[in-house]
Amino acid sequence: MKLVFLTGAGMSAESGISTFRDSNGLWEQYPVEAVASIEGYYRDPALVIKFYNERRRQLPTVQPCEGHKLVASLEDKYEVTVVTQNVDNLHERAGSKNIIHLHGELMKATSTINPNDPNCIITLPEDDMDIEIGDKAKDGSQLRPFIVWFGESVPMIEPAIKKVNEADVLVVIGTSLNVYPAAGLLSYTNSHCKIFLIDPKDVKYDASLGVTHIKKGASEGMKELIEKYL
Repeated sequence: MKLVFLTGAGMSAESGISTFRDSNGLWEQYPVEAVASIEGYYRDPALVIKFYNERRRQLPTVQPCEGHKLVASLEDKYEVTVVTQNVDNLHERAGSKNIIHLHGELMKATSTINPNDPNCIITLPEDDMDIEIGDKAKDGSQLRPFIVWFGESVPMIEPAIKKVNEADVLVVIGTSLNVYPAAGLLSYTNSHCKIFLIDPKDVKYDASLGVTHIKKGASEGMKELIEKYL
C-alpha cells in the first residue's frame, strides 16, 4: 500500500519550530514580502540571509516530535512518501527516507542566479551553517538559502503530483491548505485514495473528496490514524 503524507507548519510546531501564520508567528515579526519573496531578497539580501541563518541555528536545538517518528515508523509496513512544505530537516532526523521538499531545505544553500542548478546546491556543515554576504556559489554568484520564495517556481511539485496520484492513502498534517501549489495536491488523488486530515483546527477543503478529519495535533492525530485506520 502506498501512503503519502503532506505536512505543513503544524507538524514542526510540536517540535518548537516557530510557525509563520499563527498568532505570534514569524510573519508578525517580519513582513512576508521582506523575507520570503524573491523581490525582498533582491531588495535586501543581507536581511534575508540573516533571517534564514537565525532559522537554521534553531534546528539543532529542537528534536523530531512523536508525529515525525510515527510517520517514519510506517516505512516498515508501507511504501511511504513524505511531501513537506517545511524547510527543516526533522522528517529526515526522525528516519523518513523518501522526502519531497516543496519549498526547499534550510540546511542547503545555492546560487542566486541559478537556484535550481544541482551543481550549485550545497549542504551547509553543522559547525559552520551561516551564509555570509560574499560567500560564492560554484557559478560565482552570491550564495543564498535554498528556499522557494513567493514569486519563484516550485520545481518539486511535479514529482509530488505523481506520488499523490499513485497514493492509496493521503494524510494531510498541520497545513492550512492555503498555499498553492501545495494546497492543490488533494485534487490529484485517484478515485480509490482515502484522504485523512490531521489538524486540531477547522481547515477548508473540498467536501466532495470525502476527507476524514482527525481533530488533533500531529502526534496524537498520528496515533489515532494508526490505531483506527491503518
